[in-house]
Amino acid sequence: MSRAFDLNLLPVLVAIHEHGSVTAAAQRLGMSQSAVSTALAKLRQKYGDPLFHRAGHGMKATARMRALFQPLRDALGSMDDTFVSESAFKPGTTQRTFTFAMSDLGEMVFLPKILKRLRELAPRATIRSVAASAAHIERSLATGEIDLAVGYFPDLREKSFLEQHLFFHHFVCLLRADHPVTAGTLSRSQFLSLEHAVVYGAGRTHEIFERYLRSKKLHRRVVLETPHFLSIPSIISRSDLVVTVPHAVGLFVKDVHMDIRIAQPPMRTPKIDLKLHWHRNFQRDPKNKWLREVVAELFTDESDEWRE
Repeated sequence: MSRAFDLNLLPVLVAIHEHGSVTAAAQRLGMSQSAVSTALAKLRQKYGDPLFHRAGHGMKATARMRALFQPLRDALGSMDDTFVSESAFKPGTTQRTFTFAMSDLGEMVFLPKILKRLRELAPRATIRSVAASAAHIERSLATGEIDLAVGYFPDLREKSFLEQHLFFHHFVCLLRADHPVTAGTLSRSQFLSLEHAVVYGAGRTHEIFERYLRSKKLHRRVVLETPHFLSIPSIISRSDLVVTVPHAVGLFVKDVHMDIRIAQPPMRTPKIDLKLHWHRNFQRDPKNKWLREVVAELFTDESDEWRE
């Protein structure tokens, strides 16, 4: 490879590999699609290899490209470090916006403590919480429009995303206070004989419990499906229905609605692994790194305020 080789072309290879298409790479790099295509053509000529083949609507790396990818990404990351190390993030004076992806349940669990701590450490900053589709969250984490996703996000499993465990939650059942079933722990026959409500919330924690029931071949009668946690207290308090929810919801509802009580399900339910997620593009970014450290310090298994 000649000394005249343009090093500015290399981020194009990394971006196409990470995002799977010329279009997505162009969006990530802030370039036109034609400019990325031109850069790719030059790189193919320099390396004497196609580097990527078309696969459906995307691009699949060749064996040569797969071998190049990690060394290139590491080299570019090292180059980035020489710049970001000179510009330390100053939370006390920043006026930037911290943007989190959270479900409605996630806001209940995470947002009060995050808001309080960030108001203390970065009083001039703005805090923003967003709910969006999985695809939108993925794109926004990659571009930096969203800084962190906090909670249960099962779709963020690609190699471009990094994660850190915060704490586990489990499931509980909610019934009205004067429900004819008075047991503190439901028997299996009670659980299966009752009529159920199910919250199919955007946070998707219900999927964990539903998969568990299917794995055990347990079938209950569901008479109500709703996407909203907000309506559940009123519905449960005025009916004989039972609903199974993450225990943070149970504790919150119990505190504000005196006519609802918590009962334990008859089985040992699976745990919800709540995590911090960010994109590899911002692994070394001073703002993102600082924000991750703040959130990770607030939420651990040992300091979980929602534990029973």
